[in-house]
Amino acid sequence: MRSRPVLCALFDRVQSLDVIGPLEVFAAANDFAAAEGRPGYTVRTASWDGRAVTSTCGVRLEPDGALPSARTPHTLIVPGGPGTRGGQPEIADWVRRRAPRIERLASVCTGAFVLDRAGLLDGRRATTHWAHCEGLARANPGIDVQPDAIFVRDGRVSTSAGVTTGIDLALALVEEDLGRRIALTVARMLVVFLRRPGNQAQFSAQLAAQTAAREPLREVQSWISEHPEADLSVPALAERAALSPRHFARAFREEVGTTPARYVAGVRLELARQRLEDTGDGVEEIARSCGYGTPEAMRRAFLAALGLPPAEYRRRFDSPAAGP
Repeated sequence: MRSRPVLCALFDRVQSLDVIGPLEVFAAANDFAAAEGRPGYTVRTASWDGRAVTSTCGVRLEPDGALPSARTPHTLIVPGGPGTRGGQPEIADWVRRRAPRIERLASVCTGAFVLDRAGLLDGRRATTHWAHCEGLARANPGIDVQPDAIFVRDGRVSTSAGVTTGIDLALALVEEDLGRRIALTVARMLVVFLRRPGNQAQFSAQLAAQTAAREPLREVQSWISEHPEADLSVPALAERAALSPRHFARAFREEVGTTPARYVAGVRLELARQRLEDTGDGVEEIARSCGYGTPEAMRRAFLAALGLPPAEYRRRFDSPAAGP
């Protein structure tokens, strides 16, 4: 079997990590595949005219050639960055013409807008960086935009949220091609997890919410994170803030941007995820320490938010500290 050609499109004002992250995954996979006498990837880059491009951080990237003369790849990667704001019409037209012969098409961050301009996201599930999900949905109402997903695979078209999530997507592609063992070895070499589920939230509950303006409410937010096992009902939290339950609930929603119950649920889920990833504690112990009370309650929360139970979540991370 021949190596799989991977081509990454380049353009001015590209996000360098959207390019380098996935390509480092494929390069590392090559090393481990070669050690086993197995074919890996032939990785190339191309700009529209074959000239060097300047990334958002000022680093110049020298392509292997010009996109119009590039051979049709097995896997195409379209990175993101401010340079995609115009939709990169030349690149999008090239992708549209070549797409029928490309086995896998993937975007990182706002590269999804280029795939959309190429007509590849109509009727598909897709994602992009959280700050641009609303814009993608406006640009094409026919896309089922998944604003929280770190990557989405819909048939042969994959989209990811951007920056480090391009690594997650590339690891998923390596696992599909070369198996879980090599993908896990690559993840360990790069000191990243194999693998965050594609529907894991793009950012934490604390980052997703706002920080309250008033000190009593900020103290309540800290208390929630530090004491997830405590009584975190509205009356109990209102008492800590020295407010009536009604006043507290209204003020919390206005200043934090979500209800107290949803904020508590997000914090508990995040803490439970972290403990599944980083410790060998049992599900029952984690459920109790994170305020779920019972493993079944924690299981329901995981299924509702992530689409998989705690045991499967732990298995996907495959953390040595967590055990089997």
